[in-house]
Amino acid sequence: MLTNKHVIIALLVAPVLSLLAWFAVGKFVGEQPHAAVPGQVYSLLEKSNCRYASGACDLENGDVSLRLEVLSSHTSPLLELRSNVNLQGVALAIAPAGEEAPPQAMRSTAGDPTLWQLPLASAPEEGEQIRLVAVTANNRFTAEVSTRFSRRED
Repeated sequence: MLTNKHVIIALLVAPVLSLLAWFAVGKFVGEQPHAAVPGQVYSLLEKSNCRYASGACDLENGDVSLRLEVLSSHTSPLLELRSNVNLQGVALAIAPAGEEAPPQAMRSTAGDPTLWQLPLASAPEEGEQIRLVAVTANNRFTAEVSTRFSRRED
């Protein structure tokens, strides 16, 4: 069977054609990225480090990326948000899944619109969720993430 030149050529050409078909379908039928429309609300995608006790949670949507960390201090834990873009405001609520809580405004640190902090009364409990709204000059970005990332396992 492997002495037939047609079979050998087919074994070499078929994988190349399948890869070309895969990329062609993605190019013509797949969802194409587009620029954010001013005034719209967009969801942030949580990265894999949000799902386990990593100490940080990365959130992204296009060119906007945020990093949440719970820092321990002598008095109370501190929730810190770093952004790669200037933010006009950040509000968040921490509550058990399925329950509502009033949002709290984070404060910009030293006038830096990319670094925001919020002192917490206590460390977030297992099963709680953070609901976040970050406002840029043109858009709002929302996210809902588990607090599992807030406990760092060394």
